[in-house]
Amino acid sequence: MSNVADVSDSSFEQDVLNSDTPVLIDFWAEWCGPCKAIAPVVEELAGEYEGKIKVVKMNVDHNPETPAKYGIRGIPNLILFKQGTVAQQIVGAAPKPQIAKAIDSVLT
Repeated sequence: MSNVADVSDSSFEQDVLNSDTPVLIDFWAEWCGPCKAIAPVVEELAGEYEGKIKVVKMNVDHNPETPAKYGIRGIPNLILFKQGTVAQQIVGAAPKPQIAKAIDSVLT
């Protein structure tokens, strides 16, 4: 069972900006090889940080508004939101320790 929920342009404000806990959002697309490569890492981190952060993903092809609003030009693109604002951003297929370090910095 996946700990990673899908969000859309219409649910972004409720699911991400209004979240009581920090949110890691993975901007991805079906055709993106590096996105598929980091998906298992994002899933693992969702399990490891369950209860501390919410992990969601957004397909940029199906939801063009939010990526445009946040200047997403390359994917995969991971953004950590805390209290509705961008706290950390990682562009590209980063290794698990780098993503975990970013999460930890937002939780402290």
